[in-house]
Amino acid sequence: MKVVGATAAKRIAVLIIGWLLILLGLAALVLPGPGLLALFAGMAVLSTQYEWAERRLEPIKKTALKAAADSVATPMHIAISLLGAGTIMAVGVTWGVHPAVPDWWPLADKWWLPGGWGTGGSLIVSGMIAVGLVVFSYVNYRKPRG
Repeated sequence: MKVVGATAAKRIAVLIIGWLLILLGLAALVLPGPGLLALFAGMAVLSTQYEWAERRLEPIKKTALKAAADSVATPMHIAISLLGAGTIMAVGVTWGVHPAVPDWWPLADKWWLPGGWGTGGSLIVSGMIAVGLVVFSYVNYRKPRG
């Protein structure tokens, strides 16, 4: 009986993790974060349980790897990626420090940078992940000139 319960619990955990990664990946496609990487990870996890996920895994992997290679194709792409990551981290620090509400802010004061260090920290971590992915892509996918 324990084996059956453990198997069911493992399956449920795999499904929760897979779908959570899919949702985070979809959100990160429009928000700061590694959207394609999270989608790929979620599909890889779900492919252990579903045939449809296994069939769709390869196209997502190809797209993610192409995006990784394109992000380091030229020095300008690298600079833009790193500038974007730095901007996300700077916004995170600003959000965490929570400066006073400026005079130009049109909404109620309570809507000025809500969330504090929780929000700021998640932005900083997203920026660090982005820098890590640029470095990873550079090391693994940058084609030498010549």
